[in-house]
Amino acid sequence: MKKILISCLICICLLVVLLAGASFYMVDYALARRHTTWTEEKAWQRVEEYYPWTMEWMDSIRANGVLKDTFIVAEDGRRLHGYYLPRHPKHDTVSVARTALLIHGYRNCAIDMMHLGYMYHHSMGYNIVLPDLHAHGQSDGESIQMGWKDRLDALLWCEVAESVFRTPMVVHGISMGAATTMMLSGEENLPISITHFIEDCGYTSAWDEFEGELAKQFSLPAFPLLHLTSFLCDAMYGWNFTEASALKQVVKCPKPMLFIHGDADDFVPTWMVHPLHEAHQGQKQLWLTEGVDHAHSYRYFPDEYTGMVMAFLFR
Repeated sequence: MKKILISCLICICLLVVLLAGASFYMVDYALARRHTTWTEEKAWQRVEEYYPWTMEWMDSIRANGVLKDTFIVAEDGRRLHGYYLPRHPKHDTVSVARTALLIHGYRNCAIDMMHLGYMYHHSMGYNIVLPDLHAHGQSDGESIQMGWKDRLDALLWCEVAESVFRTPMVVHGISMGAATTMMLSGEENLPISITHFIEDCGYTSAWDEFEGELAKQFSLPAFPLLHLTSFLCDAMYGWNFTEASALKQVVKCPKPMLFIHGDADDFVPTWMVHPLHEAHQGQKQLWLTEGVDHAHSYRYFPDEYTGMVMAFLFR
């Protein structure tokens, strides 16, 4: 009996050590900045490859040095980087000035949003602001925040855009940037200049997204590894996977929201957009793009995408 008891204790200790090690691995794998491989130059190249119709516009703004970069400082002292581009003076006589805050996705950077920068700046005559999220691009930070704490940084950028441009503003995010957009949308005391939110293929919560990826990549159930990893994330970074919920924030959103999702998305599964859309209690619209995978709705339907956004913003 004593040998059996000792064997059981050894097995339990080994299991605890194994789960602890796996949890540290998962936090590092999913959230550590050092695994990010996309540089700004690669981002420029990817935009040119996927969205060739934007190349003349991008070459022009790079050659003329009109895309400005700036840093702001968060309350905790972190330096946050972003780009901004005032609208072209030619639009002053034909449209009212407006601004778009464009929020990039997981392990990407501000430059990855230049295709939508083209849509807003070139096609619609907007000012654009493109921030690097925490631990992305040129912003400080060592860990990805899956949109949750990013929502507060995005709020700072909204306030900066409001003070610089003093125009109505739309917040438009893709993937993790879409989750950030939705998480921001439920905050109290949003800047009055924000008139609309647009989310493109955002997830319901960090928990749901990681649960799906855990099953798809590692064939593992959520319990107990995801629970322990979420607890470890809270201990290390001050937030957990369940509180990082776009679904809970969308319920509180007072502004109109457009939901866009590819119906062939298996990275942020298409099913997630339906509870998000249903949860929003105000003016809203849902557009499912046929045959489109993750984050490529504008790539495959640029004219329809632009028309949908314009119709939503100006109706």
